[in-house]
Amino acid sequence: MKKAGLFSALCVALFLVAGNLSGIDPNDTRLLAQPAISQDHIAFIYAHDLWVANADGSQPRRLTIDEGVESRPFFSPDGSQLAFSAEYDGNTDVFLVPVEGGVPTRLTWHPGRDMVAGFTPDGQSVLFLSQRAVFTGRYLQLFTVSLKGGFPEQLVIPNAFHACYSPDGTAMAYTPLTDSFRQWKNYRGGTMSTIWIFSFEDHSKSEIPKPEGGCNDIEPMWIGDVIYFLSDRNGEFNLFSFHTGSKEIQQITGYEDFPIISASHHGEKIIFEQSGYLHTIDPGSTSSEKLTVGIATDLLELRSRYVKGGRYIRGAHVSPSGARAVFDFRGDIITVPADKGDPRNLTQSTGVHEKSPVWSPDGKNIAYFSDASGEYKLHIKPQDGKGEARSIALTGSGFYGDPQWSPDSKKITYVDNSRSYYILDVASGVIHKIDTDELYQPGAFRSIHGEWSSDSKWITYTKLTGTNFHQVLLYSVDDKKSHAISDGLSDATEPVFDRGGKYLYFFASTDAGPVVNWFDMSNADMEMTRNIYLVTLQNETLSPFAKESDEEEIEEENGENGDNDAEEDSDGKKSKKKKKDDDGEDKDDDGEEKEEEVTVEIDLEGIQHRIIDIPVDAGNYYRLGSARENEVLYIESKGGKRTLHKYDIGEREDEDVAEMDFYFLSADGKKMLYRKDQKWGMTDAGAKPDPDKGNINTGVIEVK
Repeated sequence: MKKAGLFSALCVALFLVAGNLSGIDPNDTRLLAQPAISQDHIAFIYAHDLWVANADGSQPRRLTIDEGVESRPFFSPDGSQLAFSAEYDGNTDVFLVPVEGGVPTRLTWHPGRDMVAGFTPDGQSVLFLSQRAVFTGRYLQLFTVSLKGGFPEQLVIPNAFHACYSPDGTAMAYTPLTDSFRQWKNYRGGTMSTIWIFSFEDHSKSEIPKPEGGCNDIEPMWIGDVIYFLSDRNGEFNLFSFHTGSKEIQQITGYEDFPIISASHHGEKIIFEQSGYLHTIDPGSTSSEKLTVGIATDLLELRSRYVKGGRYIRGAHVSPSGARAVFDFRGDIITVPADKGDPRNLTQSTGVHEKSPVWSPDGKNIAYFSDASGEYKLHIKPQDGKGEARSIALTGSGFYGDPQWSPDSKKITYVDNSRSYYILDVASGVIHKIDTDELYQPGAFRSIHGEWSSDSKWITYTKLTGTNFHQVLLYSVDDKKSHAISDGLSDATEPVFDRGGKYLYFFASTDAGPVVNWFDMSNADMEMTRNIYLVTLQNETLSPFAKESDEEEIEEENGENGDNDAEEDSDGKKSKKKKKDDDGEDKDDDGEEKEEEVTVEIDLEGIQHRIIDIPVDAGNYYRLGSARENEVLYIESKGGKRTLHKYDIGEREDEDVAEMDFYFLSADGKKMLYRKDQKWGMTDAGAKPDPDKGNINTGVIEVK
């Protein structure tokens, strides 16, 4: 008996732990949405399915199991049936189902969305919203359809969103426009939600009064001579009443923590959702009653499962030599070989979100952001997956993106969602803010970073100025100072260093003015173009596009300059002469291939006067890069195609390479990870991919 009792206790404990881990309370469940009420029952949407329960919340049962989304339930006046919108046949239409359950009956058949708004007072028809007859997508109109089916009839009201009949059916309270405050909380603009009272007899209209400064009034519920409604006139959305005779407005509830999300009524009862729970209130009362509804069901989205497919790839980067690629795959960090081997999941962190992986140039580590602690931090983990990740708390607004290693693998830059740009010393964890945009553009993050110089001494980046134009700047890591490169009078973006350290490249647009102001609708039918510009970083570096002149070459006799194994460079400095093999690769005197370390010297004085355009026609360009000295890569978007181009500075020739959507260059500049549609591949940098080689098999990636 004791063993049996202990076993039962353990089972109960395990059940409670499992319920707690899922985040669902099966005895008092939250997130019950869009409630409806009748004399004997309540209905609500939970996990996109329609549920019904007793009026006190007991004995909940699911009425629908459609794979699509059910929404907007309303009881018929006699409480025997429920009208709701559903996607049974792939389209959102009006359906009817008995409260006891059964096969729903479809009432509308238009290919547009039909959204239930209630019943007619006589209970013979369903009121619904549709755009089937509007001239613009901005408006919705009201229709009714008989419970027996047939062709819907349109109401005379021109357009509406929330709507409710008066008890006798002679009038209607409604809002003419959709809810703008869903995007801007406490919205007070020209499309604030206003409740109009319309008479079907004489087509007259009146409004529920608003306070000075306006407010949003929604979801009218007409009970007797009083219209109950939700309003944010005093802060959060609460329940208010408007007496149609005395015109008196009274606040019924006073929630300050969370707003009332939705409300509905039936006869003399009102039900609403607040703080994830359902509440009921009687007209004339100022106190509501919270309902306890316990849902214990098989929520498929909470069930452990394995997923695969290219649509889960949210970020990518390439290893220094191009041997592997690393992906953010549905919140896990996974490396995949370019040719041989298997995927390697570095994090295996179900329930934790990792993102934005970048491979260190020395090949040892991968950096990424993780919210394992509850807040996003930078994690650095060995690329082979062995050992624990180092966690670094970050300075910023809480959400971070676009990490970039320095070439010496000692520093990392990143951005936050306040549009600030930071540099982190990996060894010490010290963080310094580089700059902040002057304006905030919509979107999660902006890619402020341009590129590190090869000696890790300089960073080029862009800053959004008060004119909505981006400006190119150079940041000295040693001096901790920024220097403007472009003048801010054009939209300059995506700066990158030439591999040889002599040039800086960037895009700039002089026709971007009408386009970059994202909030101005006048830019909707306009396009901007970009040109590619080059900056000579040293005073003595001549323009590669200086006028050329054919001259006679005169051979000098051997020995005039002494040692034949030494030569002077363009700056008059002696350097060790390199031999070249048959393929033109640099070799030292021992015949070994040698990587040259480039120290980037920059003369800042007069640098804005050393900007010239590369002779390529203006176009819709993005993803600027440099894989080799005197070589520029960029992608052109034109006519629905995206094509990688390669421009040779020395030859002054532009070449179409291949169609692709994006690419990442390896740290050594020899390999390129690219994406075309859902296909990922590895190829030589700036070279046309071989369709039979370098295809990365992302289809084998599978995470829990």
